[in-house]
Amino acid sequence: MIAEPTPAPLWQPSSERIAAAQITRFQEWAATHHGAPADGGYPALHRWSVESLDAFWAAVAEWFDIRFATPYEQVLGDRAMPGAQWFTGSTLNYAEHSLRAGEDPARADLPALLHVDETQQQSLTTWRELRHQVGSLAEHLRGLGVRPGDRVSGYLPNIPQAIVALLATAAVGAVWTSCAPDFGARSVLDRFQQVEPVVLFAVDGYRYGGRTHDRGDVVAELRAELPTLRAVVHVPLLGTRAPEGTLDWADLVTGETEPVFTHVPFAHPLWVLYSSGTTGLPKAIVQSQGGILLEHVKQLGLHCDLGPDDRFFWYTSTGWMMWNFLASGLLVGATLVLYDGSPAHPGADAQWDVAERTGATLFGTSAAYVMACRKAGVHPARDHDLSRLACVATTGSPLPPDGFRWLHDELGPEVWIASVSGGTDVCSCFAGAVPTLPVHTGELQAAALGTDLQAWDPEGHPLTGEVGELVVTNPMPSMPVRFWNDPDGSRYHDSYFDTYPGVWRHGDWITLTDRGSVVIHGRSDSTLNRQGVRMGSADIYEAVERIPEVRESLVIGLEQPDGGYWMPLFVHLADGAVLDDDLVARIRQTIRTDLSPRHVPDEVIEAPGIPHTLTGKRIEVPVKRLLQGTPLERAVNAGSVDSLDVLRFYERIARDRAGH
Repeated sequence: MIAEPTPAPLWQPSSERIAAAQITRFQEWAATHHGAPADGGYPALHRWSVESLDAFWAAVAEWFDIRFATPYEQVLGDRAMPGAQWFTGSTLNYAEHSLRAGEDPARADLPALLHVDETQQQSLTTWRELRHQVGSLAEHLRGLGVRPGDRVSGYLPNIPQAIVALLATAAVGAVWTSCAPDFGARSVLDRFQQVEPVVLFAVDGYRYGGRTHDRGDVVAELRAELPTLRAVVHVPLLGTRAPEGTLDWADLVTGETEPVFTHVPFAHPLWVLYSSGTTGLPKAIVQSQGGILLEHVKQLGLHCDLGPDDRFFWYTSTGWMMWNFLASGLLVGATLVLYDGSPAHPGADAQWDVAERTGATLFGTSAAYVMACRKAGVHPARDHDLSRLACVATTGSPLPPDGFRWLHDELGPEVWIASVSGGTDVCSCFAGAVPTLPVHTGELQAAALGTDLQAWDPEGHPLTGEVGELVVTNPMPSMPVRFWNDPDGSRYHDSYFDTYPGVWRHGDWITLTDRGSVVIHGRSDSTLNRQGVRMGSADIYEAVERIPEVRESLVIGLEQPDGGYWMPLFVHLADGAVLDDDLVARIRQTIRTDLSPRHVPDEVIEAPGIPHTLTGKRIEVPVKRLLQGTPLERAVNAGSVDSLDVLRFYERIARDRAGH
């Protein structure tokens, strides 16, 4: 059998770029000081990082000069999953590292934060101002009786005040948690009531899509339904006065107070993130100060190649883990670009406009936004000065091959395209950006350092070149230390470790290629299984959504009581498009040609919309449950989705099929 030739890469880093990359310098240094391989490039470095886990993470801590107030006894004590013990005996503080760049007098008056809203007006916060605001706010939190381990909550958009509140909370050793203000009261309470916050930072409203949205009533409901609150801090984004019984933000961040940092154990909680909660109460995921610090300096400094000269922009909200990831850009001295607004207002190119105006060097966005720009005929580099842009990164869903090609054609051969994949569960990436490796169309460059990423079959055998379950066979520092209100750890265990004992199963289908790159096929918990062949829904979306008339799609596979299998494809059409016989035939032929006859759906059904989580991810499992006859109120958590009206359409389809 003749092996197929390796396809030519879409992008190849220059020798100068490879030599200048921090990961190259790290490997050279780690070879001298920690036993890393001097030769073999990234594949050899990655192999060492997973085979010599202790040496690798010790090297990361030393390379990034992690300040342990109390030295660690060993890098990895108990390495069992769940429950691995990292940097035992040590103490540190995440916020201290986030503000460290501002200690340098030469950098104190350079921008730490650039904030842009829909008007494209910019505001700037210097490192000196950021340190003083955090110092003042932390002092006030301590004055309010906030102690290490207390929870502090934010109902805030992606604005500088949210970064300051996060860092002040961490400085005190308290635990941060946040929701975006487009979440309704029920959605917020489903999250915050679990963790019982003692302080709430809340805006009076926000601006989105050219409109102003007042949130006064929601904040009042939060105050009434969170009895553990000792204080509410009013953040007047719309300029309103602080309601009675609240504190005003401006009064808490004045003066030139240098921050005081409470040093906490490595595993001390930093923040609580939440799963989407589409089928029940959201999981409250607790991640540690030390674990996030180590994982994020690795990802941002080595994988994203970010440093003090960079401006780091990722389109996100405070309700999505990418906001927390963005905030960690401060750890490597980068300037954060905070955009608060619609991704496509006043036009589809809004995010590119932000990148131009702020001089972003790394621009992160969703795969869905890239594909929407492609369909809308946006020309980023033609219409915007993106001369400082070195990397465009995407996540949220797999970036289709057409998205890779469009970015490359539009931005030119110098811009690195990094598709990354991870999860809220680890607040990081399992696979994605490597500045010294080529980019192949439709593929993530490689598994991340320190991450023993594998694809497994149902029996737990590793696969190469075949679709398997995404598993991680060794611990990562940012894996949850626990779930909140899960005293015996059973919910945490059942979420990741029930399929393969002692091995993290994430719930994605992936393929590992023989050259070490990674292809993501979508969620395995909504698996398509036609004639015993497992398929990823992302492959179908990529093919179907290239058709101009199809705005978005959703495919569901349903096991029938009689042993049969029904696989409908729902399509949300572009304005003016009609689902006639010709379009149905083109959809079927596209899938048959681009994928296989097994992928062709049994029916193509026009839908008024595709449902999403509040962070914009396509919902498959709740729709599958609806189509299986589960009542809407049991199939989905109403507060976790963007449109109940859209879900009612799928409920009607289920009723019609059931004949009543």
